[in-house]
Amino acid sequence: MLERSKIYRLDDYFIEPAKRNVPCVYFCRICGYNDEIDKFILKYYTCALTEGVVVEGKINNPDPNNLSYYNEILGDEFQLSVGFIGDALKRWLPRMSVSQRETTAIAIYDALDDLRKTGKNANMLKNAYIKLMCWLYYKFERIVNKLSDNFAPKILYEGEPSNYELILLSVLSRAGCDIVMLHYNGDNNYLALDPQSKLSDKYESSGMTSFPQGYSIASLRNRKQKEDSVERLYGAAPKLTNCTNAWISGVFPADVLKPAGERGTDERFFYNCFMRINGVEDKFNYQNSLIQFSSELKKSDRGFAVVENGLAPPTPDEISAIHRGNYQTADQMLGDLSAKIGYNGDSQLIAVIRKTFIDILLQESKAEGMNLSRLTNMAVYLICWFRRYQSKLFGNRRIPMAPCLVVFGGIQNKKEIPFYRFMARLPVDVVILNPNKAIKCQLEDELLYEINCDDSIEISEFPNENATVRIGTVAYHAERELDTLMYQDSGMYRAMQHETASTVMLSTMYEEIGILWNQELKYRPNFLTTDKSVVMPVIFAKVSGVKDGQVPQYWSLIKSFITPETFVVKNGPLINSAALNQMKSIAAGFLKDGKLQREKIRSHQCYTYGFLRESMQNHILDKLQALIDRKLIKGTFENGAEYAIIAVALTMNIQLTRMIQNFDFTKTNPKIIYINTGEKIISLEDSILMAFLSLIGFDVLFFVPTGYRTVENFYNSDIPDEHQAGTYIYDLRIPDFRTVSSNTRQSWREKIFKRGI
Repeated sequence: MLERSKIYRLDDYFIEPAKRNVPCVYFCRICGYNDEIDKFILKYYTCALTEGVVVEGKINNPDPNNLSYYNEILGDEFQLSVGFIGDALKRWLPRMSVSQRETTAIAIYDALDDLRKTGKNANMLKNAYIKLMCWLYYKFERIVNKLSDNFAPKILYEGEPSNYELILLSVLSRAGCDIVMLHYNGDNNYLALDPQSKLSDKYESSGMTSFPQGYSIASLRNRKQKEDSVERLYGAAPKLTNCTNAWISGVFPADVLKPAGERGTDERFFYNCFMRINGVEDKFNYQNSLIQFSSELKKSDRGFAVVENGLAPPTPDEISAIHRGNYQTADQMLGDLSAKIGYNGDSQLIAVIRKTFIDILLQESKAEGMNLSRLTNMAVYLICWFRRYQSKLFGNRRIPMAPCLVVFGGIQNKKEIPFYRFMARLPVDVVILNPNKAIKCQLEDELLYEINCDDSIEISEFPNENATVRIGTVAYHAERELDTLMYQDSGMYRAMQHETASTVMLSTMYEEIGILWNQELKYRPNFLTTDKSVVMPVIFAKVSGVKDGQVPQYWSLIKSFITPETFVVKNGPLINSAALNQMKSIAAGFLKDGKLQREKIRSHQCYTYGFLRESMQNHILDKLQALIDRKLIKGTFENGAEYAIIAVALTMNIQLTRMIQNFDFTKTNPKIIYINTGEKIISLEDSILMAFLSLIGFDVLFFVPTGYRTVENFYNSDIPDEHQAGTYIYDLRIPDFRTVSSNTRQSWREKIFKRGI
């Protein structure tokens, strides 16, 4: 932990903490003005924008939503101990390192302990702790994970702090931040809180006077913006601009392979192409033609990169490498981030890159619904993606040499479009290859040149000499064409044809259950298919009582429902709630703002569904999200039932998991029969599982001979449908259904439901 030291030279703030005369941090208040201070505040403000936090006015108290989220993550518990605070920080601010957490935990503990020594009771300490934690998360989260001996985030506070704001600033100072407070009206208000200046030092300098009337961070910012607006945005104007596609003949790959020097001679321009090829000219030679194309590019040493299956989102490391400020305007943001693109080669290319970056984002800023936050995120994404490909494309090359960026498979994610529009206005050939015409590329641009071919082909990746390439044979492509004729809008379905599905619960008459039970889903009413999705009608019902009080026939009826696709639960509980403790303890980390953190779930060591086919893993997570969103289970987002839902859904037994793996959304769906003959209410965990399996696509049928309300207790809505079958009978013992006889003359199922099945 770095100690606070008195500042004598304001420029010392800009020296790394470990390289100062004594390794330390500074926390000073400035109560007067001179030219030196004016220049320092401007410089420090600029630094705080990119490497810290600027506070103009009061720090807002946590609002109800802030407190609700705090309680969701950390609960209501509080202990005045370093260990407790450190554990809470690990969950609350997970990007902090171990050493950062330890330092911050000690700082918070010291501050609260000081309050305790002044006579504050336990409840007051708890309230102060919650306020500090909320402020750290909502105002200072982006800097506390950067604390180190080599870097002290800069905090600039304007105005008169409250007692708790001053405590927060002291915590941040002890944790390793440099802090400057601007007191335009002198020092008296501050000294009322800290009479002996234990928490900060007053800066003294010769020639100091009162601050000018109207002096503020806002006025400083406006002055700076007016002075630097043009330079900040564009800097030196590039001498070259793009001549895109005007020189091409419209033949691929000949146009792309044409040397840059032969494309045009006007020194005002660089010559590039931006084209999309839909389909293929010759699907049987397509692979070889692309291998030859890439080989020619590599021999020319022009720079070459391929994007397959879309751009992977920027990683946290890529994003954190781009230091952002607290921007007030789009111009301010663009001026700052355009200088951080990262390319430091050809000076002409630097100017083109910077101007094009700004031009594209200014165009995007006019889109409907665009705001500064979204525009900033878009700018950060562009920079991350550019940095990812710049070495392959540019390296040490200079204009006019045009590298080539191939986008293979078309563009499906609209968030990627600004990046390709940006690249297509640089000295880069951008070529979009979309060999499967059934997949529509989403990019539209006034510069784009489009070539449409007659044939189409399914190919999984861009081929090259060293990669494993998958390409169909003549027979394979013939089968795909036959598939299109047979399985598209024909009522016939190929095995596992559809990747996604949703469910609707059928409200039926009692007699219809037996009719529908063994029907394939595609024959049920309200079954529907779209391109890749299915709407599955499922049964979710409760049968209360025993027909005519005839117990043997009752067991025969139930046996008739037990098929090879049926899972039977006898009196429960199916799930041992104690066995879920491990998953419950980590479930909170799988949910943020009500949304599943899917990548976190799938990468966790406790995730056991990784062996399932990819589409079914997605289906399981989709239905888990749906169960949470619909709030079918009582207590969802009220008493933590959402974490029980996650725990249950992610710990299904292997038999159920195998049934799900085998499930084809258009065929006979898996089933579950739950028999409850006693007074015991079905557990929360079993109730969750039944609702979850219903959303997955299971038929769920409860048999409750007592008619008791043992099934519905944990559901918010009127599910399942209840059917009164007959007399209520108590204390029945569930038999071994292997020993239950079936009636060969006429099944009890037929007698009860009045019809054959």
